[in-house]
Amino acid sequence: MNQAQAETKLYSFDEFISGYPENSEVRYELHDGVIIEMPKPKGKHSNLAGSLIEQLLITIRQIGKGGIWTIPRESIVKPQRESAGYEPDIIVLNKEVLGAETRWENESIIQNPESVKLIVEVVSTNWRDDYYNKLRDYEEMGIEEYWIIDYAALGARKFIGDPKQPTIFVCNWVEGEYQMNPFTENTPIVSPTFPQFNLSAQQIFALAL
Repeated sequence: MNQAQAETKLYSFDEFISGYPENSEVRYELHDGVIIEMPKPKGKHSNLAGSLIEQLLITIRQIGKGGIWTIPRESIVKPQRESAGYEPDIIVLNKEVLGAETRWENESIIQNPESVKLIVEVVSTNWRDDYYNKLRDYEEMGIEEYWIIDYAALGARKFIGDPKQPTIFVCNWVEGEYQMNPFTENTPIVSPTFPQFNLSAQQIFALAL
């Protein structure tokens, strides 16, 4: 072990939260006890996330959940492991059960899977976080639906094929584990949580432009 490794401090979730700066220009996440600086989404990533939020809000109203399901500007998800904490690109929350979240009002922290209807992560260069760490932790929590939007085809070939192609995975929580359903090109997205969401994978990718 070199000196840099020996000096690396590992943080608990509560230590991470207590030191989180207010009004920061960047986001931070806790990965295996290490605080990681996550630059706020820019360019295509930001376009896609922002436009997808608009589409999801339209669908929420269509299924009669307007005012009940909400998409907050910021939130931090606390997995079961004490050494992790994530700020999703998009999270849909059920306000009917948010009252049970003891840390929501003061810290914007989500701990209970019942509060979450959907989490969406838009894949960046740190694609392993979305395909491995977050998938594992959201699955372990019991988050009922998790989308991985790999619009730039950055993930491993074992996930998105060879040659690589832009892919959306809709991960549904069934009997304690995720079923990963891939969608590409003009295939319409099939979402148990949002049955009236009628955009195809390609239409979602186009939101980044």
